[in-house]
Amino acid sequence: MALSSTKSFSGGLVLGVGAVAAALAGGKALNALSTSRGHPWKHRALDLGSAFLQRKYPLDAMSTYLDGLHMYADDTGRQVHAAHFCIHLEHDLHQCVIFDRNARDARLIGIEYIISEDRFRALPDEEKTLWHSHHYEISSGILTAPGVPEIAEHAYFEDLVKTYGKTFHTWQYDVHEFPYGAPQLMMGFTEDGQVREDLLRTRDREVGVSTERNRERRGDIPVPEVAQGANAWESGRVMQTALQERTVRR
Repeated sequence: MALSSTKSFSGGLVLGVGAVAAALAGGKALNALSTSRGHPWKHRALDLGSAFLQRKYPLDAMSTYLDGLHMYADDTGRQVHAAHFCIHLEHDLHQCVIFDRNARDARLIGIEYIISEDRFRALPDEEKTLWHSHHYEISSGILTAPGVPEIAEHAYFEDLVKTYGKTFHTWQYDVHEFPYGAPQLMMGFTEDGQVREDLLRTRDREVGVSTERNRERRGDIPVPEVAQGANAWESGRVMQTALQERTVRR
């Protein structure tokens, strides 16, 4: 992420969270809503009313759309598409919600926090094991900002390349049709040969980007030395969450 508000490019990376343009006219309109993706018409009517009458301040502020791939911290062969929608919360902290794709019916699959290198280096050693670097995601072209002019994206990623992220996926949609289980720690790629080429090609086609082209035009972005403690999975041992029964404290 761009970690200085003065560097944020004007109007860039805007995701319009617009109101739904629809009108309800009598019983026929309500009946038509009942056929939309199997949702009861009452739920659809509430959605439409909410679009007109409610302000969603956190969603409106999430104007940055970044598209990438994640892998499970303890099973790097399991890799998934991740569409990020983020807000620059503080000068050295961003927060993102993650979906399986950029679509109206996308599944909410996780969250990511992104911090500056200085803030990462100040973390306790145990905490650092949960974080991954962004140096390779940027330099390789895997992480992208679809639709943004090249010059603006380039300036943006000059800052992002120096940041670190902590990501948990709450929906293992690659194996479950429903959000079962404990949240899972995810990691980012750190060198060539790790990403599944079939998944990358599919992502590029669906989003309309070229990872190869991204890589070429970012060749002049300086790649920082990764701070010690990040990308813990590379050591062969990593933290991962699991459900554990515990006595309730009262």
